[in-house]
Amino acid sequence: MRIRIRHVTRSVYDKPARSGVLSLRLTPPSFEGQSVVTWAIRAPGIERAATFRDGFGNLGHLISIVHEHSELIVEAEGIVETSDRDGIVRGLRDVAPVRVFLRETGLTAPDGSIRSLARETKADDGVAGLHRLMHVVGDRIEYTVDQTDSETTAAEALSRGHGVCQDHAHVFISAARAVGVPARYVCGYMIAGDDQPSEAHHGWAEAWIDGIGWIGFDPTNRICPTDRYVRLGTGLDAASAAPIRGSRQGGSGETLDVDVDVEAQSAIGSQSQSQQ
Repeated sequence: MRIRIRHVTRSVYDKPARSGVLSLRLTPPSFEGQSVVTWAIRAPGIERAATFRDGFGNLGHLISIVHEHSELIVEAEGIVETSDRDGIVRGLRDVAPVRVFLRETGLTAPDGSIRSLARETKADDGVAGLHRLMHVVGDRIEYTVDQTDSETTAAEALSRGHGVCQDHAHVFISAARAVGVPARYVCGYMIAGDDQPSEAHHGWAEAWIDGIGWIGFDPTNRICPTDRYVRLGTGLDAASAAPIRGSRQGGSGETLDVDVDVEAQSAIGSQSQSQQ
């Protein structure tokens, strides 16, 4: 499947920012099942950006903005070709040892309920256990927008019983790590079906199975990623996998707007999905 993506982030400030630094992880990788056909990033100073590869293998661009500005627009756009590999992820440039993904973070620290969930589903029972965990997490947390935010922890989301894809992934990751299964957060894009609640900009999890490697699990949609998914980046949690991070001097009163358009092109036509 060929998937066309346009991801625009726009920040407007009531008072101008004097300067700023942006760290962009907005370049999807090519690996088995995913090939980047074209890709471009447009942002102030991108032509002078320093490129780097972070500790998780994500390709990044570091930009310094040295002039005063009241608006900042970052746009990533391109075409990615995908094929269904049953969620198995191979061919990535993995930098961090697998054991790193057993590390707890503030967003993924387990509580008693998450530890019980991991035991109940026998999440350490190979692929079957992780499939059980994926389905139970999707059942326990109803997909509901505006009930959680970027600082909501896995324990809080499970307790509330409501959340979005980030919360589903965090609970899955927390439970897997609680029983010794390395797991990591993945951000990316997807084309959702008519009965799927996910947005165009999406998050899911990957877990490590000895003898197989990394396998993707999407508790929100209760499936392993297919050719309708485009993998962008990874990290210990949603914060460390964030595609855009930065700091600035000045620039108070920020209004942030994110617009993601995804179009899947196939032999029988195309589907367009927009998130604003």
